[in-house]
Amino acid sequence: MHKHKAEGVIPQYLLKKLANEGNEKAKESIVRTKEILKKRMDKPIKRERDVTISSAQPVRDHNPDRHIYDCEHTESRRKKLARSEGDPATNDDDVNRAYDFSGICLDYFKNVLNRNSIDNLGMDLIFNVNYGENFLNAFWDPNRQEMVFGDGDGKTFLSFTRSLDVIAHEKAHGITEYTNNLEYAQQSGALNEHFSDVIGSAVKQHAKRESADSADWLIGNEIVGPEFGGIALRSLKEPGTAFTNDPQPNHMSKYKDLPVNEDGDYGGVHINSGIPNKAFFLVSMEIGTDNAAILWYNAWNNREYLHRHAQFKDAFEAILKTAQTLSSQGMMPYNTEEAVKRAFSEVGIYSLVGV
Repeated sequence: MHKHKAEGVIPQYLLKKLANEGNEKAKESIVRTKEILKKRMDKPIKRERDVTISSAQPVRDHNPDRHIYDCEHTESRRKKLARSEGDPATNDDDVNRAYDFSGICLDYFKNVLNRNSIDNLGMDLIFNVNYGENFLNAFWDPNRQEMVFGDGDGKTFLSFTRSLDVIAHEKAHGITEYTNNLEYAQQSGALNEHFSDVIGSAVKQHAKRESADSADWLIGNEIVGPEFGGIALRSLKEPGTAFTNDPQPNHMSKYKDLPVNEDGDYGGVHINSGIPNKAFFLVSMEIGTDNAAILWYNAWNNREYLHRHAQFKDAFEAILKTAQTLSSQGMMPYNTEEAVKRAFSEVGIYSLVGV
């Protein structure tokens, strides 16, 4: 069994590519990320209790508070509390963006997904911004139950708080942890990354009042710098087009069978996620992005299909079953079930399932 892993919004293979091109900050970020992850994986995830709650249950009354810490360009987390719930804006843009964007995420979770914060019990949000010297990453730490955001180097990457979808992406990793805790390797790991991209894109579109056909469907386009060599980290609409030599496939015929180690992106978790990402885009184009996000979120709570080691075909079955249930209850458009079948057929997953 593979240990639970998580990298950050910038995968190791991309940081190594940049390091090989002479980016010294990428080299430093690789070393530091490895150190963080090793410490994290050596400790079990501690919770007061195992929380898995159906999205059909009412949202809890407790309102989560936001606590934004300024690392002051050191590697010490929770170094200086810069802004807490209800406090006025500061003169630090990273602190204010973390506060404001996390509020947008919380509102989306509550009002669209009917979820109260990451754990559905009103968990307070802990952010660490201005982490390290030009640190090139952002991540959710499941052991410490907090988020960390670097400032970027101003060339390859800008500050990671600049992107609403990146903040939502990292928080969605927490949701996955509290629902099905998908193993971070191969297809289950790709589904883990996929769900974070789904929620990141949905939150951004909702906040910008975009429709599925007017959205850019890009992840992290606000954080890429002038020397990045692309327009974003990923594209859900056209996987494989976000940057030069973007390795994401858009169909199972192009699936990349990679080794389960950091050089292989833990079996392609950031790479093969392009396949279900494309399916989400296609479903959204038929029923709307918020409806698709509700559908995916409810499927994520279905442990019968989406267990810890779930594969792409399991995700399809969970989403299809959820589409049938919600449509029969009048909670989804009439064409949702067929939209799901068409989308997963177009990316080559539906044909893998004997239904």
